Amino acid sequence: SEVHVWMATLDIQQPIVEQFGEALSDDEQQRAARFRFLKDRLRFIFTRGVLREILGHYLKVAPGSVRFRYSDYGKPSLAAEYDATHLRFNVSHANEIILLAFAIDLELGVDVEEIRTDVATEELAERFFSAHERAVIRSLPAVLRAEAFFNCWTQKEAFNKAIGEGLSCPLDRFDVVPTPGEPAGLIETRVQGHPASNCLLQGLAVKPGYKAAIAVENKSWKLCCWQWANHL
Repeated sequence: SEVHVWMATLDIQQPIVEQFGEALSDDEQQRAARFRFLKDRLRFIFTRGVLREILGHYLKVAPGSVRFRYSDYGKPSLAAEYDATHLRFNVSHANEIILLAFAIDLELGVDVEEIRTDVATEELAERFFSAHERAVIRSLPAVLRAEAFFNCWTQKEAFNKAIGEGLSCPLDRFDVVPTPGEPAGLIETRVQGHPASNCLLQGLAVKPGYKAAIAVENKSWKLCCWQWANHL
């Protein structure tokens, strides 16, 4: 009944990246090589390295032995050989913050975003969010609208990842709580097979200047938070 969330801070020092790079599978190394910018390539290697280390800890195997498979929507999960463990996970990153969530037999999604002032948040909200969310954001003082947007966005990303559909599920088909200072929550969904009563959304306090949320398709679970610092 526990959900573990780990936070890591991006560290692209050469020894760490080299160590993590050696543990990647061939397809992961190919994917890393396709990144145009070095910083993006190193972030991918570091994120996958941390994921593999934590999964290896839970599975009691070497990080390089962990194998993955991917859904039609691109959501990663453990390969079939680990089905008996019932271990689920999800990963998100923004700038230097990386969040990794793990649970047993609970579908989950996590998202973290940096609150950016160079994003047309009000225009994006009007284009993608539900009528309820748009009305709430419009009613707020202008100084709070960017924070409200990222509250909303992280909750929506987390929910879509929990149900396994990513951005293929339109963001206006369910309502969350965008208001700064109020607890995150799933108010209502119009997504077939995923009623609001089946999912719990919770905000995560990670670092000033960021918003984060986790969604779990179960109402009964305990959140445990951990910090990764170059080792377990």
